[in-house]
Amino acid sequence: MPDQDPTGRNDSQPEVSVVVPMYNEADNVWRFHERCSALLDGLGVKWEMICVNDGSSDETVDQVLRVRESDERVKLLDLTRNFGKEVALAAGIDHALGDAVIEIDADLEHPPEVIEDLLRAWRNGAEVVSAVRRDRSSESIMRRFLARGFYRLFGRLTRTESAGELGDFCLLDRRAVDALGRIRERNRFNKGLVAWMGYRRGVVTYDLGERRAGSSKWSYWRLWNHALDGITAFSSAPLKLWTYIGISIAAICLFYATLIVVRTLVLGIAVPGYASLMVAVLFMGGVQLISLGILGEYLSRVYSEVKHRPLYLVRGSYGIADSGVELEDRISLAVLMEDRQGRTLDNDAGSESDRQP
Repeated sequence: MPDQDPTGRNDSQPEVSVVVPMYNEADNVWRFHERCSALLDGLGVKWEMICVNDGSSDETVDQVLRVRESDERVKLLDLTRNFGKEVALAAGIDHALGDAVIEIDADLEHPPEVIEDLLRAWRNGAEVVSAVRRDRSSESIMRRFLARGFYRLFGRLTRTESAGELGDFCLLDRRAVDALGRIRERNRFNKGLVAWMGYRRGVVTYDLGERRAGSSKWSYWRLWNHALDGITAFSSAPLKLWTYIGISIAAICLFYATLIVVRTLVLGIAVPGYASLMVAVLFMGGVQLISLGILGEYLSRVYSEVKHRPLYLVRGSYGIADSGVELEDRISLAVLMEDRQGRTLDNDAGSESDRQP
């Protein structure tokens, strides 16, 4: 048996797990590994790197396997298709063994050298450490404006104001990792999930690194859909808003109808108004379609959740003991059994209170 330290962690278990989602990052694999491994080796920590191939169409898998031939601490989780970055991160976190798990991109815009600051904040007691950019001047004015507006709106709707500081570059303590693993939502918004958990926070700052190869996969359309996932996953305020809008429009219509009736009875003037009638009909039709669209957004997400499909499927894993399907099944079963156990205890407590005089 391997020797164990007083905390119960054996010598073969890594202290730090680096989770790297990859989608068409073949040109960045070697550069990223070189800088990341040099830093972690210099810090003297035991580490593993879990590369999650999210359905790449280039040679990402081949490049990672070549790196693994020279460094067995590099592990690969090859997903069957592109499930999206949020799910790829969840897959990597599910298989991470370290006491601290670091989420980082492979394009080197997240400088690996910041990992030292993340670990320092973690060892000082933080359970979630976020790396926040010092300067966003490299982004377009429109993108900065939309990002600020979204996170301000998200904070007001969900009461998680700190979500704006939670980027994809962060460190999670083992407690936070285990808690996040219990959350099996299909439409994932990891920044909101981490903020919602409420663990002790730490923040470090960094300057955006230079992308060596490739281009950003985040178009405005993808960002828009990601924002919808975030708001609908954490707030029912849009549904309530349209309830209030409906009440307001109904009150205005009632007032206007009363005004027309009184005017006709008192003055005897029939009110013409084909144009105003068409405007009112078209306006109400637009309002109804928008409200149906919002209902549809929530309903589609409910439909996705109740199917209980696994978050991801794994084509192959290298250096990782569990396959994705087996691990996903165990996690889902554990969460389900815990939920059922909690309901049973609640029912027993209720029955006991009913029997008391």
